This record gives sequence, structure tokens and C-alpha cells, in this order.
Amino acid sequence: MMNSLIQKYNIPGPRYTSYPTVPFWDATTFSKELWENAFIQRFYASNQNEGISLYIHLPFCESLCTFCACHKHITKRHEVEQDYIDTVLKEWQLYLDLVKEKPIIKELHLGGGTPTFFSAEHLEKLILGLFQSADKHVDFEFSFEGHPNHTSKEQLQVLFDLGFTRVSFGVQDYNEKVQQAIHRVQPFENVKQVTDWARKIGYTSVSHDIIFGLPHQTKANIIDTIQKTKALLPDRISFYSYAHVPWIKGVGQRGFDEVDLPKDDEKRALYEIGKQLFAELGYEEIGMDHFALKRDSLYQATEKQTLHRNFMGYTSNKTEVMIGLGMSAISDSWTAFAQNVKTVKEYQTLVNQGQIPVFRGHILSNEDQVIRKHILNIMCHFKTDWSKETEKIAAIDKHLDLLKELEADGLVQISENGLKVLEHAKPFVRNVCMAFDKKLIDQQSEKQRFSMTI
Repeated sequence: MMNSLIQKYNIPGPRYTSYPTVPFWDATTFSKELWENAFIQRFYASNQNEGISLYIHLPFCESLCTFCACHKHITKRHEVEQDYIDTVLKEWQLYLDLVKEKPIIKELHLGGGTPTFFSAEHLEKLILGLFQSADKHVDFEFSFEGHPNHTSKEQLQVLFDLGFTRVSFGVQDYNEKVQQAIHRVQPFENVKQVTDWARKIGYTSVSHDIIFGLPHQTKANIIDTIQKTKALLPDRISFYSYAHVPWIKGVGQRGFDEVDLPKDDEKRALYEIGKQLFAELGYEEIGMDHFALKRDSLYQATEKQTLHRNFMGYTSNKTEVMIGLGMSAISDSWTAFAQNVKTVKEYQTLVNQGQIPVFRGHILSNEDQVIRKHILNIMCHFKTDWSKETEKIAAIDKHLDLLKELEADGLVQISENGLKVLEHAKPFVRNVCMAFDKKLIDQQSEKQRFSMTI
């Protein structure tokens, strides 16, 4: 039964870090001025209450990993660090100039690219520069992504001293053949070293990213990788499905043949064995793709029903305002999205001209905001409710027709005013969200925009 459902529902679909998803943003109703107005309005409504989030995109990598779908800039020239940090701080100032109130930062995340491409000195300059004109929220959480081959004890110590308590290391898979195929060779010893350093320094949450569905990957590979992970027992694990989207990312994801990738049932089996092994180690499943020990804040947020999801993924902190700084970074004012230009050169040029470097975005309608809430509920809590008139969608009957098929297949339970994703159906959560996605439904086309859902 499960195999036939996988065949049926393993279709291209969004990962829903936002709604509407980026391909369906409406350029005709968006402008930089509207974005700035939406940001200012929501900033004043949120800053003193829940604070804001800050995402900083640090795009540089010394080499190209062929599994990666992120916006990056490949270089070994570390002299680029200084100019880029200076530009990010100038962009931050442009946002500060829009408001007269000191930002209170609740969540700060350094993503990439490879944030640990930057020296400890430059990372320190960046964070100190941000907080010259900002305060920390009483419940702040600062985190960053580290490459196990390129993270030093000095970097870990400097960031910890600045308030960072969570770090995520990209592991992917420990098998050498898989690592060669994805151009990401890093021995277990390197991961162990940086994990041990982080814990000795005082980091309270260490996360490992593992990917299933990679080229040449087998059940034996997954079992071996998780056995090695058991020796380190990170506080949380991101267990991502490999998103094969070479039509978007080009040559970077063509470093291997399509026949080398596990398909359908074979790929899903990799997830199931991983999920089983994580459960045996004491990890609880969190939302989609994530697992955490009970001591971790992500699990605690799930228990309290406060888990949140945004462009940074799952988080234990909810804020309605998120400023994205850096090349390609996305900002969110709850009623509007905005994305920065995607090349370092254009980004630096615009910021140095005194312009917030946004090139596209979306202004959310009232209907968008209602659908966004339902999709967020499903992604975080596997249920949603439309008992209140303000939570109903104009075309709810149309959505219910789509959901009825999911119900007939035993994936959801629908009541008069809500629905619940059944426990065994969690792997299909993206498909459930797609039934609410009005823009996806209205604009179905033959062009494949997304990775497969399962």
C-alpha cells in the first residue's frame, strides 16, 4: 500500500518555507517602495513585542558541492571577505535608516555558502557591527552553519563569545564514493573534531545535516552514516531529501548521471531506515525532515506548539519580521516578501549606491495570508483549523475536493472545520500543503519548478 502511495504522490512540489512560494510571487503588484512600507509598518508592530529575526547570507565557498542548490560564489580568494562584510553592514544601515527605533534581535542565523569561509576576525567584525545599533532579545538564539573541513576552534570560540549557542555541520554522508560524487569529501574525524570543540566551548545545540537520495547511496551507507552519528549524538539532525533540480542550478548538479540516483521506493526506503534508527537513538521527529533529542529547543517548541518555519527552515523562535542581508537573501515582513539580487557584484554595487538591493518580491493579499497560516500549521503541527470565519478560504470547497482524495488514501483526517495529517502520512506533508496552495493549483503547467516531494 505505502509503495503504491509513494508512486502516486512522489511528484514535484514546494518545501514551503514560504507561501506563496518564490516561483509564484507576483511581480506586477510588487515594488521596492511597497516592500519598504510593509517592512516599516510590521517592524513597529513587532519589534518591542517579539523582536525580529536576522538572516545573513555569506555566499563564498572554496569548492562546488554538486548536491547544493543554494546561491553561492566559488572562490579561494579570501581577500573578498573584507569588502563583503563592509557591504552587509552598509545594507544593515540602510534598513536602520528606515526606522527610528533600535531593533531587538531575537534570532540571528549565518547561512551560505560557507559562513566559516570567513575568518574569526571578520565574523567578529560583522556581529559587533550589527549590534552597534541593535539590542539582543531576552530570549535570543544565534546560530550558524559550519563546514567540518573549514571550521576552526577560534571561529567557534569567537562566535560563542558573541552569543552563538547553536551550530549546524553539513555531514551529508560518510561513504567515500558518495562524497566523491557530490564533491564533498570530509572524513568522520573532521566532523568529530568540530563537534567535540563546539561542546567543550559550551554550545548547547549541535546539529548535523544528513541527506538521503544522493548518487550511489545505499541502505548500507545510511546505516553506516547513522552509526557514526550515534558516536557523536548531535542534539538535532536535519535529514533532508536530496533536491535534484539541475534545470534550476545548472551544471553544479550534473556531476553524476541520473541513473546513479536512488528512485521512488528505493529512495523512500533510505528515509524509513534512517527514521527507524533515529528513533532507536532517542530522536523525536520534528515537522518535516528534522529530528531532535528531548533536551533540544526544537523538540521543546514542538511540545509547546510554538514551532515555527520560515526561510531559514524550522525554528523554535517565531518572529513576524525577518531581515535578510547579503546576496540573494530573502526578507519577510509577514505581509510581504523581498529577495536581494543574486550576484556578489550587483549586490555590492547597489548597496554602495545607497540602495536596498531588492530585485523581486511579493505583497501578500488577505487570502495569501490565510493560506499561509494553514500551510504553516500543517508544516509545523500536522494539523490546521478553519472554524473561525477569518480562517476560511474563499475556495475552501475546491481545496476540500483535493483533500478528499488524500483522505480516501488514508493520509489525512478531515473534520467539519479542520484536518489532521495522520502519523504514518507525515512523509506526504508537502502533498497535503499542495492541496491548499491556490497559486500552484491555478497555475499548473508542464514546466517542472520543484524537487520531488518524497
